Amino acid sequence: MKNISLMGATGSIGIQTLDVIREHPEEFKLTAISVGKNIEEARKIIMEFSPKLVSVQQKEDAETLCGEFPSSVTILHGEEGLVEVACHQDADVLVNAVLGSVGLYPTLQAIEAGKTIAIANKETLVTAGHLVMEAARGKGTTLLPVDSEHSAIFQALQGEKEKNIEKLVITASGGSFRDRTREELKGVSVHEALNHPNWSMGAKITIDSASMMNKGLEVIEAHWLFDIPYDQIDVVQHRESIIHSMIQFHDSSVMAQLGTPDMRVPIQYALTYPDRLQRQGKRLDLTEIGKLHFEKMDLNRFRCLAFAYDAGRIGGSMTTVLNAANEASVAMFLNNKISFLDIETYIEKALNAHQVIHKPDLETIHEIDRETRLLVSSWL
Repeated sequence: MKNISLMGATGSIGIQTLDVIREHPEEFKLTAISVGKNIEEARKIIMEFSPKLVSVQQKEDAETLCGEFPSSVTILHGEEGLVEVACHQDADVLVNAVLGSVGLYPTLQAIEAGKTIAIANKETLVTAGHLVMEAARGKGTTLLPVDSEHSAIFQALQGEKEKNIEKLVITASGGSFRDRTREELKGVSVHEALNHPNWSMGAKITIDSASMMNKGLEVIEAHWLFDIPYDQIDVVQHRESIIHSMIQFHDSSVMAQLGTPDMRVPIQYALTYPDRLQRQGKRLDLTEIGKLHFEKMDLNRFRCLAFAYDAGRIGGSMTTVLNAANEASVAMFLNNKISFLDIETYIEKALNAHQVIHKPDLETIHEIDRETRLLVSSWL
């Protein structure tokens, strides 16, 4: 049996991770969780799974929960609580499913503690990929990708040699606005942006999918996870989200991983690797689908994807700025303070205003992240 620590238990990936644990109680035990402000859901998780450690965002919520559950459940809060969840002594695997760069420091601490890490938190690698991968190599830590695209690449690589890779091909559904021109994006609502055609995801990730920043972050993440230059990472639009990504090898062979759009599949694979377990989900029937469609990505249409490639190639602190500006801008859009296209505008302004620092340390990354968010907020 594997003991699981889960950061971000009430988010989209966290909830689906709980589904996997629930389906295989003989294989997995939930040892520690972190949640943000959704205390009602935290109560339900504690009552069902009886974790040893729970961390919440606010001190007052921690005090409330302490009064409701026995002392056998340790309840902490803030960044200290996140780190304790990430490094819990009984945990075999940490699932990092938190949203945003808040997942960076706990992940570094988990690497130091020798934990196997199933990583669904793109921002950790986007913000500080050089630090995370250097630490992982130094400790011999395994990073298992949970994103469907990176899981697909990881699965297709089993039994293959990375030196034979010619390029990675990451697929993109196109998001909520894939059939709209830039002119038609003017004035779109938050409700429209959150209406994803294929996947059920959290609000922030769904907006990122609509702007194509989500795919840009995945390109940067793939660069770090698989040690592949940006010029060897392509993105293609694939409406059906059946082929989750592909690898082209230098002998011209192409390996792809296919499946229905269900995040429980890559989550479960990360938890069971190198084995697989039975799942009760819907099976893929290509005769039912009939056709699969692919289109080249227009970087003039999807400018956030172009920003990500540019920031990744420049490297250093530029990807930290990219992520922080995007997080701040998306939050403002979700709160109806800026328009959808303003997200691109604010990100571009932040990137243009930044003087890149190569190989920034953790303290510098935190400071650049903070300054970028303040800068973007000041434009409002």
